[in-house]
Amino acid sequence: MEILQTRVMRGPNYWSAKDHQLIVLKVRIDEADSRLGDSLELLKDKLSEQQLTLEVDDQSTTAAELIGRVAVALQARAGMNCRFVEATPAEESGTFYVLFTYTIESMGRYAAEVAVNTLNTVLTGTLEDLESDVRELARLSRREALGPSTRALVEEALRHNIPVKQLDKSALIMLGYGRNQRIITAAVASTTSAIAVEVVRDKEITKQLLAEGRIPTPRGSLVASVAELEDAVSELEFPVVVKPLNGNHGRGITTNIQTLEDAIAAFHLAQKISRYVIVERHINGYDFRFLVINYKLVAVAKRTPASVTGDGTSTISELINESNKDPRRGIGHENVLTEITVDDNTRQILAENQLSLDDVLPAGQTLYLKYTANLSSGGTADDVTDQVHIQNVRMAERIARLMNLDICGIDIMTEDVAIPITNRNGAVLEVNAGPGLRMHIAPSNGQPRNVAAPIIEMLYPAPASSRIPLVAITGTNGKTTTTRLIAHLAKQAGHCVGFTTTDGVFVNDQAIEQGDCSGPASSALVLRDPLVNFAVLECARGGILRSGLGFDQCSTSIVTNISEDHLGLNGIHTIEDLARVKAVVPKSTSSTGYAILNADDDLVYNMKEGLECNVALFSMNGDNPRVQEQLRKGGMAAVVDNGYFCICQGDLVRQVLPVAEVPLTFGGTAESMVKNVLPSMLAAYIEGISIAKIQAGLKDFKPSPQNTPGRMNLFEFRNFNLMVDYAHNEAGYQELKKYANGVTASVKTGVLAVAGDRREQDIIKLGNLAADIFDNLIIKHDKDGRGRTPEQLTDLMLRGVREVKPDMPVSVISDEREAVQYAIENAPKDAWIFVNTDEVQETLHFISETQQKDRELANCNL
Repeated sequence: MEILQTRVMRGPNYWSAKDHQLIVLKVRIDEADSRLGDSLELLKDKLSEQQLTLEVDDQSTTAAELIGRVAVALQARAGMNCRFVEATPAEESGTFYVLFTYTIESMGRYAAEVAVNTLNTVLTGTLEDLESDVRELARLSRREALGPSTRALVEEALRHNIPVKQLDKSALIMLGYGRNQRIITAAVASTTSAIAVEVVRDKEITKQLLAEGRIPTPRGSLVASVAELEDAVSELEFPVVVKPLNGNHGRGITTNIQTLEDAIAAFHLAQKISRYVIVERHINGYDFRFLVINYKLVAVAKRTPASVTGDGTSTISELINESNKDPRRGIGHENVLTEITVDDNTRQILAENQLSLDDVLPAGQTLYLKYTANLSSGGTADDVTDQVHIQNVRMAERIARLMNLDICGIDIMTEDVAIPITNRNGAVLEVNAGPGLRMHIAPSNGQPRNVAAPIIEMLYPAPASSRIPLVAITGTNGKTTTTRLIAHLAKQAGHCVGFTTTDGVFVNDQAIEQGDCSGPASSALVLRDPLVNFAVLECARGGILRSGLGFDQCSTSIVTNISEDHLGLNGIHTIEDLARVKAVVPKSTSSTGYAILNADDDLVYNMKEGLECNVALFSMNGDNPRVQEQLRKGGMAAVVDNGYFCICQGDLVRQVLPVAEVPLTFGGTAESMVKNVLPSMLAAYIEGISIAKIQAGLKDFKPSPQNTPGRMNLFEFRNFNLMVDYAHNEAGYQELKKYANGVTASVKTGVLAVAGDRREQDIIKLGNLAADIFDNLIIKHDKDGRGRTPEQLTDLMLRGVREVKPDMPVSVISDEREAVQYAIENAPKDAWIFVNTDEVQETLHFISETQQKDRELANCNL
């Protein structure tokens, strides 16, 4: 068996609207291997030896299912919560799709490869040790998994239905969309003052500011040499604490120093972190961490340094190893506790106690292995929030305000937090930005505190929203024009609009990127922009199949229509398959949002089944029975009725504008454009844009190379007219035929190309339609033949033309510009030329220049 294709879904997708993080494998499995039979028990036994649990029902489990289940078991062994989704036959005999969820993409990909290799070796009876693969998955987890603080914030955000996007491979996280986004990295937020962060990094300045605020702090000095250290120690007297000026996580700190020799050693240790070193009076007591969020105390933990307790038989080294077997411990910040390591700090403590790692501690004797109680060095924490005296609560909140730090960790040394802290019984040792949350979320003892919740509530205080209006458009034809029209209506209503189309990405009418930008990466680009407060996103099938949508949910969705287009590609062979792809967009609509569906299209209308959102309809006919049923139930629809565009809800009918007065409809003659206006104005209305604004926007939006590039762009020359349009499939040609039938011209010339990735019968059918529409034809070729040569495309197109008009004049000019130029130079008086463009901007520019020259020549003749 082998993997033929791996797709990674990162949003609502063809396979699942709910499982956004999904690995989709296409695998080939020989018939003899499709069921493992007796090999299944061998597989289960071998995996069990690696502490991997394989969840299978019975011997009927297929090899395809086992690939997914082994991949899930491997990820679970590395601490990732994943699940098998399904295995289903693919289009070719002997091929299957295998679906399973992932938490970290690289781990999901790796687990898939290992799973297939594992089953291949099982079939030969030579299953190898998987320990190295398990270690690699663990390494990937340590490298890319979110730490406890960030993970807690992400999970809390998701509980609040806030969209989350990881911006890098560490802990930089975007919450929300567009203008309502917030950025967090661990427990530092975009609301956190950069000045405050810098100030608290400098422990000397921090202590000075606290002292000026009459906050209890230990006496001390800043030193940069051994001589300055000796002077400071003589003034302070022992015991003292030595720590780097700029440090974190307890690095370089030595406490309770009793001799000058030890102080000098501690000084050199601290200088590995910072040139300047703080020497201050040692305060007796326990180490407490006060967590203040949005200037309110939310949790307090009593921290204890990493330690071991003797049993009378085990060595210190063995006791450390035993402690590290605690499943709560991990490397660095990957778990709620950190593994205890033997470092310079530990060795110094052992030396002070005249011990070595090979010594045995008496039963019941506790040995502290670090000077500081940081969790990052293996310490533990007990929750004592409910014991804190109210004066200490107020002092902590005052400290956060003095430092202007909205997420603040305060380290206080005192005997008892239930007693007011003064200079006599305690001191504030440090103030920290980006404080760790795990000691409060999962304390070793005491009540866990959901400290992520007040951070999320600070970032989004009710009723603030993390989202912006997001309109997602899909369908076969009309997507780009619909997108651009909605964006125009939103802009007219005062929004800063970001939108994506097959022409590019635009923010506030500025082109951010050009080209076909109708995929998830382009959607993410718009939603990442802090200016955008209204997003309109075109969603083509390619991106949905490749990796899913670029957002978790939209507020309004539109499906324009479904017709045969690009069938036979990427596993989409029927129009029903295509409808299932497009249905991903309405399925992604929020429960309070609206899916706007075409009531005149059976495949689109039927998408309403199973939707968990509101449904609105649009139709060219106000008497459409589906629309009438919708309105009887109090629902919403947009229709054409008595020559007017109307928005209806229940018994209420609002006439927006006469169809003929909307420039985009070409006086009502362009039926395809009428169909585009209906869902556009309904989406705008649903998103809160007034009827008056919609009316003004529709009147102001004229079909042009600027507003609708490549979509029914009409150029008037002295002796003929020329239209540029993107019509490229059968449905597009049918709409073109309706419009062309109403055009009066001496000759109708088509300058056409077809895409090579269509089925042979589809290209022939386009030839049939071209012969119906035009009097003569110029066949050109797109730059990308998409799998076919120009000669093959010409032959298929001509076959379709000759079936309808055997004697139709046909020229073949491959280059688009040359073909257009030839049509213009040879156009008879009152001709109508239609150009089906591939190179939209280049062709529009060339035609505009040619039109300008024609006008200048006309003026000269005058």
